[in-house]
Amino acid sequence: MTISHAAGQEGKVKRADKDYENYALMDAIGSYENLIKKGYSDEEIFKRLGDSHYMNAQYASAAAWYGKLVRLENTNIDPDYYFRYAQSLKSLGDYESSDTWMEKFISKKGSDQRARNFVRQQNYLERIKKNSGRYILGKMSINSTASDFAPSFFRDGIVFSTARDSGITSRNIHEWDNGSFLSLYSSKVLKKGSYGEPKKFSKTLNTKAHESSSIFTKDGNTVYFTRNNSSNGKFARDSKGISRLKVFKSTFLDGKWNEAIELPFNNDDYSIAHPALSHDEKALYFSSDMPGSLGASDIFKIRINGDGSYGTPENLGTIVNTEAREGFPFIMNDVLYFSSDGHPGLGGLDVFAVKLDDPSSEVINLGEPLNSRQDDFSYIIDSSGDGFFASNRDGGMGSDDIYSIIQTAPLQFTCISTISGTVKDLESANPIPAANVTLMIGADVLAEIKVDSNGKFNLDFDCNKENYSIVANMEGYIPSSEKITVVRGKPVIVDLGLQSDEAHKAGAGTDLVDHLELSPIYFDLNKSNIRPDAQRSLDVLVSYLNEYPDLKLAIESHTDAKGSNSYNQRLSERRAEATLEYLISKGVNAKRMSSTGFGENKLVNGCKEWSMCSPVENERNRRSEIIVVQ
Repeated sequence: MTISHAAGQEGKVKRADKDYENYALMDAIGSYENLIKKGYSDEEIFKRLGDSHYMNAQYASAAAWYGKLVRLENTNIDPDYYFRYAQSLKSLGDYESSDTWMEKFISKKGSDQRARNFVRQQNYLERIKKNSGRYILGKMSINSTASDFAPSFFRDGIVFSTARDSGITSRNIHEWDNGSFLSLYSSKVLKKGSYGEPKKFSKTLNTKAHESSSIFTKDGNTVYFTRNNSSNGKFARDSKGISRLKVFKSTFLDGKWNEAIELPFNNDDYSIAHPALSHDEKALYFSSDMPGSLGASDIFKIRINGDGSYGTPENLGTIVNTEAREGFPFIMNDVLYFSSDGHPGLGGLDVFAVKLDDPSSEVINLGEPLNSRQDDFSYIIDSSGDGFFASNRDGGMGSDDIYSIIQTAPLQFTCISTISGTVKDLESANPIPAANVTLMIGADVLAEIKVDSNGKFNLDFDCNKENYSIVANMEGYIPSSEKITVVRGKPVIVDLGLQSDEAHKAGAGTDLVDHLELSPIYFDLNKSNIRPDAQRSLDVLVSYLNEYPDLKLAIESHTDAKGSNSYNQRLSERRAEATLEYLISKGVNAKRMSSTGFGENKLVNGCKEWSMCSPVENERNRRSEIIVVQ
């Protein structure tokens, strides 16, 4: 950062920078805001003020500073700030502006997993609405005016993390908390929905470092939990002055918890936190920023061997992880629940779910009222559908509160797969950068994306659905369309070739369906409605007609040989009229078109005896042709 001011002011800037670099973020916020009041306006200050508020879950303030940052002139801003600004705007309920800034983010980092998730789920608010209403929430008496979060099931009650001894917030779990600490507390169930007075869980396990995010084995005799890197009960720091997070293990023997043991895959140079056990307790899941992470924190799993040793950490990959924050995993019935701000959500951290060991499973947002515009995290649930989570939403007692939940309806998972492809020039076979690719079902547009500089693209789709088509468009080229064959869980590879306008202009007498290599416009037996597959061909044809507004057409429709001549004549005329009306509904001028029915007089094969031909052969005669007449 370059700021030329008096030496005294430079000292204030340096102190603010030091606070920021040492993760004393609340001090940094005050220091930078004082500089702003004195007239300083600098890109780096705006970044750091936005980040300081963002990392402390003060999203409204983060949005204000990021807004100033992204509107600076003559700056080359990291696109991640567009993403954080978009996320912060969600906490204000301004989803329209948030989506606008996500589009800007996508234009800069289209291959980013967050961008791909957004492109595939542009209707994310509608999806979330469909998943909403499946939980009943309850406030709990165990909360304090400080931060309470990370509940876990333990015997006849729960264990949770709290800052009631220090007054800090959960986001302050690193070294920006002025030395305060989190502790593990427990509370027993008195009756359904009622809990006893919280008490410190264990003098052995609670130290003058942070303890949080616990998980217990089913027998209640082993606990895994998160603790700051410490030595003799005091913070231990890495070369950057950060006290990293680690996972510890303790066993219950002879009526007490033994001294906690650090797990061997911890490291002083990165954090491992938020442990969770698989259903069979043979694998441990956790959150980490270890090498190989996509973003600020990813979810990993590691095998627990029979002899008590551990395997190698495995990143759960891009179905779960993004370039943002994923954490607080929990497993129930082979479903992974976790919190993230990288998947499309309502704001802050939202709770998501995905089926484990199913590469085609889609990550789903658990919806309202569980998720909100603020941070919602540390979700746990039992087999009956009762559970808990934490949130810093309005209306709580402290910065984070624990809420009880009752699930009233099961989750409905869908299946996702990926389309990968390239858009090329048909004549030269060279890739076409900046082409637009559209994913459709019938006339409904599901997603749109620009290809990269090599003409390549990736789109995710729901593989429980069928009849997809993908269309490529580029100024100066004729649109190209291809139907997609869906195989559950398998990716699709497709190359789309575009041909230049002049090379592809059709002459009089040309059937445009053949000329554009579209799927035939077929009709069902005795029907005249336009089928979804025919809609896709006609939609591409509309784009072509928009490119050539001087073309005039004759719509010629036909039937198979079943039925009388007079019936088939009337049926063919209805088919021609339906085709004409569809094109008019898409904006094609009616004066450019005529429609004629030919009944069964122009069969394309020898099927004069309907019963002697197969259904496929008869279908070939039930068609509309689009003929260029001028």
